[in-house]
Amino acid sequence: MDSLALCNVQLDLERAFRDYRKIKDRGRPRYKSKHHSRMRYTTNVVKRNIRIDGKKIRLPKAGMVRIRIHREIPEGWILKNVTVSKEPSGKYYASLLYEIPECESQAEGAQREKRYLGIDYAMDGLAVMSDGTRAEHPKYFRQAEEKLAREQRKLSHCEKGSRNYAKQKRKVAVIHEKVRNQRKDFLHKMSRRLADGYDVIGVEDIDMRAMSQTLHFGKSVSDNGFGMLRTMLAYKLEERGKDLVKVDRFYPSSKRCSRCGRIKENLTLNDRIYRCECGNVMDRDVNAAINIRLETMRLKAS
Repeated sequence: MDSLALCNVQLDLERAFRDYRKIKDRGRPRYKSKHHSRMRYTTNVVKRNIRIDGKKIRLPKAGMVRIRIHREIPEGWILKNVTVSKEPSGKYYASLLYEIPECESQAEGAQREKRYLGIDYAMDGLAVMSDGTRAEHPKYFRQAEEKLAREQRKLSHCEKGSRNYAKQKRKVAVIHEKVRNQRKDFLHKMSRRLADGYDVIGVEDIDMRAMSQTLHFGKSVSDNGFGMLRTMLAYKLEERGKDLVKVDRFYPSSKRCSRCGRIKENLTLNDRIYRCECGNVMDRDVNAAINIRLETMRLKAS
């Protein structure tokens, strides 16, 4: 391990304690567990000690290592650091951090009217947009659940610590890794499409951890990845000079009529069609998404 990797660990520890003292809901830093911690380290670029040469990358202390580059690096980008990590499946990944020149402001984007979008969380299908479209999430974990259960059952019959146990544990890890990669690929493509198509996007500020612990929704909430979608939208919109607005979780987006503004207090989870006294009849989730869009426009105007 090179010295800069140890320096990055020290900086991470200092940042964790600083956030713990300043941020209200941040917990105290804890020691890493040898059973559940990810194996990774970060090191910085100093005098071209890290560089990409064709299909190889040079790492300090490790030398030239063969890699598969999934994205072409544009000219002018400056490599700052690299994070090397090992997955439970035995695969190694190198995440490269680049500094890019500042993007020029788009005059056309400043002149035209901003495009707003509201996104309402949906347990079945990830999200519903204010324009009436649905995300139609494929539910990758549910698709692999039967195969995963079979491999985990085999793992439970292996002697812990044996060679067969290690091989079977790697098979289980490969299934989890594939599901995770499928979900991230879907969310990356979706967030990229939304960030390119809209200027301001409003989402609900839902506590996903609390929701996963309610009414046995753990698997469904984790499989959807709505929290990850919000994170991706936040930095992709910021890169484009656009905004992500989080609407308060107590805002009655589902109970409020998107046409007249009347609030329906007796609305239940079983009511999938919203019916208002003003004659508005529409899908409950679409109505909530439209209300989130209207609230987003109000927050941006204020």
